[in-house]
Amino acid sequence: MKSDNRIRVMEIVARLNVGGPATQITGLSERLNPDAFDHRLYTGHVDAGEGDHLDLKASGLRVRRVPGLGRSVRPTDDCRALIQLMAAMREFRPHVVHTRTAKAGALGRVASRLSGVGSARVHVFHGHLLNGYFSRSKRSLYVGSERFLASMSDRLVSVGSRVRDELLAAGIGRPEQYVVIAPGVQLGPVPDRGAARLALGLPPDVPVVAFVGRLTKVKRPDRFVAAASAVLRRIPDCRFVVCGGGDLLEQVERSIDPVRPAFHLLGWRKDVETVYAAADMVLLTSDNEGMPLTLIEAGMAGTPAVSTRVGSVAEIVRHGETGLLAAADADELAEHTVRLLSDPALARRMGEAARKWTSTAFAVERLVADTEALYRLLGGERRDRSVTAGATGGTGR
Repeated sequence: MKSDNRIRVMEIVARLNVGGPATQITGLSERLNPDAFDHRLYTGHVDAGEGDHLDLKASGLRVRRVPGLGRSVRPTDDCRALIQLMAAMREFRPHVVHTRTAKAGALGRVASRLSGVGSARVHVFHGHLLNGYFSRSKRSLYVGSERFLASMSDRLVSVGSRVRDELLAAGIGRPEQYVVIAPGVQLGPVPDRGAARLALGLPPDVPVVAFVGRLTKVKRPDRFVAAASAVLRRIPDCRFVVCGGGDLLEQVERSIDPVRPAFHLLGWRKDVETVYAAADMVLLTSDNEGMPLTLIEAGMAGTPAVSTRVGSVAEIVRHGETGLLAAADADELAEHTVRLLSDPALARRMGEAARKWTSTAFAVERLVADTEALYRLLGGERRDRSVTAGATGGTGR
């Protein structure tokens, strides 16, 4: 029988899909010590879009739905979600309220303050929206709101040191509030290269470059196509695999018309291990990132990466050791890509170094240990205080 003295954790996320937050939540939920923690997950909805559906039954993840909780700003839905969250907090009385994503972070922290339960408040920045998302006026509004929300937070978790430093530079939170907890990733079995290429319909003996991610503005698929075109001028038989979808898919399809035979648009696939195994390298061309799981997964598969030097990417890709970093410039990215493709021995050495580094630094077990330590630090005091108050007839608030 589980102890009544467990630390109660209420985790809130706006939506669950196959992205970074859901990956971290799934890893934690499966491995948190149930004798020490009563962990409950609250979300607005689970995405069911093409290639973007999280199979709750397969993952074993149980969620509690919060009507109205979503990513978009809708005052009526937001008020409804706020009221639902406050009611859930008063019923569950969590020692720790743990929020992820901007909307859930806002509603969850405000609800915690208004509920009067006295929970510790923790918010995770998987990245930030400081660059590449908003106009100047909307960015100012975003920064102002995050500064206010940080003032009511006990801890702010960032996925990397660079992400933390960029948030601090914007005046969001204080240094002592921040804890860096890097993602934890578990990759499925990686097939051999021949089998992977056969499965994807790729020639067995040509260079292959992979792009894995959403085709959205901040990921700069246009820069990927420009870099690919530059590579093809020097390595004409190269193939470029794009695994993902998004609002810029049609634009990408139009832009690759002149070099269409060199591209393989796969759409969303759950077996990303197959894509990494088939590729000689992974190319990431984003304007802004937190700590992209794509690069961690590629490393775990033994595939080196070339990436723009943004966010905490340099904490995954060690320049010159596990891959190569570049400015946000298609020509420089192309130069690095040609270098790896032209030197298979170098690519193999970097891939093996990436495998060793990522498998240690980004293991799920490390993520769980770091998170449990944070819960114990923040929740233990509130749990002990509520137990004492209960024994003496107090409210525990």
